[in-house]
Amino acid sequence: MKKIVCLTSFATVLLTFSACAVNSPAPATDVVPVDTNAEQTNASIEASKPGNANTTSAPQETSKSESTSSTAQQSTTSSANEVPPEIIAEPISPVENPIDPYIAFPALADSVFDYAYKLYNRGEIDSATAYLERFRIIKPLWNTWEARADSILFAFGKTRAEKIKRFEPLVLEIQNMNRAQAAYSMVASTADSLIAMDPGDSLTTWANAQKQIAYKNTLSKAQKDYASIKALADDQAKFDEAKKKASEFQMRYRDFEDTLHIQALIDHIAELASATNTEAIAYWQKNDPAKALAKADSLIKTEKFSAAKELLNKLKASNLRAQAIQKYKELGDAFCNKQRKATSQIFAKAQKQKDIAKKQALLRDAIAPLDKCLAEYPENSQKQKVLENKQFLEKELAK
Repeated sequence: MKKIVCLTSFATVLLTFSACAVNSPAPATDVVPVDTNAEQTNASIEASKPGNANTTSAPQETSKSESTSSTAQQSTTSSANEVPPEIIAEPISPVENPIDPYIAFPALADSVFDYAYKLYNRGEIDSATAYLERFRIIKPLWNTWEARADSILFAFGKTRAEKIKRFEPLVLEIQNMNRAQAAYSMVASTADSLIAMDPGDSLTTWANAQKQIAYKNTLSKAQKDYASIKALADDQAKFDEAKKKASEFQMRYRDFEDTLHIQALIDHIAELASATNTEAIAYWQKNDPAKALAKADSLIKTEKFSAAKELLNKLKASNLRAQAIQKYKELGDAFCNKQRKATSQIFAKAQKQKDIAKKQALLRDAIAPLDKCLAEYPENSQKQKVLENKQFLEKELAK
């Protein structure tokens, strides 16, 4: 079995090697009569090869080798159009490591040239010439191996065509599913059924690729659904509707739990719902949240921060939750800006004070508005600046 496979690979590479030698002289294809002197020269070449210690028996061994080669060539030629049954019946095991003909046979040719050079360097120029001439007339063998390869490839192609026809219904079904962007679970189930029928390496690879296409298609759709469900809770405070859709979403996209963290979304919605005043939800079913949002904006501008904060927290239970959250951030910035301004004014007074005790008292007073900012709006956008201002005043106080 291994000899047949190697012969096929050998043919492929030697044909490639022949095609690459465009600028070299074409090897002779006619049978050339060998005279007595040539036979003696061949015998001396065989005798001079490493391992041939008995030089007197070399002519007989050469004759025997040429006879065997001729017989093998005739046998190979006669069966060039026949495919041995074992090629189809006993495929190569995946664990085997066949030779790479593009590496093995160029190396083999190099070894021929190296041996010819060895003969030449020893002064055996005639032997080196005869040895290389034998190498140049190998083309008839190439033709035989090419015919053999064509015959085997024909048999392989026939088997492959039969397999394709057998699995065509499943292949078309998977293709149509992906065109329609069917759910990943459906495509994966059908593709796994095809793979389980052992369709061959090409169709198996194709089926796995189709599964990946379906996975990406379904994931893209799932991510959009995920975002819309999260928006119901985060932006519109529709917690009951979000809970219901999240549960359905989890059942529909079970294959994407690890990717989308669906259970974490469900927990997030539950936490928001539990932190929201149920009375406030009921309030906005009877009152207009848009008017309330406009009022909150007016309260911020007039620096009525406490009233604005109370109203915006209430608005977080309305369908304008997202706008209320954004307005709340604006409120925090406005409040902290006022506190930092107060700190700046008090610090300016402290700098003018020469009495150390009074100066320290003023510095402590300057720190108080910053603490108030951090307490009221701990996550405001100016938090880092506020902390830096506080650290600076603490250093001044420690002097």
